[in-house]
Amino acid sequence: MGATKQVGLNMSTALYKKLKKLADDNGQTTTYVLEQAAEHYIRYVAPTQNTVRPEFMAHVRKSMKKNDKLLQLLAK
Repeated sequence: MGATKQVGLNMSTALYKKLKKLADDNGQTTTYVLEQAAEHYIRYVAPTQNTVRPEFMAHVRKSMKKNDKLLQLLAK
């Protein structure tokens, strides 16, 4: 691993608890899980953001936020 940079970030308490539980359940550190998430975002998500019109993505995000509870129930 290369050089590291200490960062501070603000995250919702609920999201942090989920992240911490996931890391603990898998015998990993929260730092490791965050690094993996950032790497995945940089490699796979960010490059696709330019292929979809920003107006469409804004609508999708608004819709997902509006229907978050329904999506969680359907996921179970």
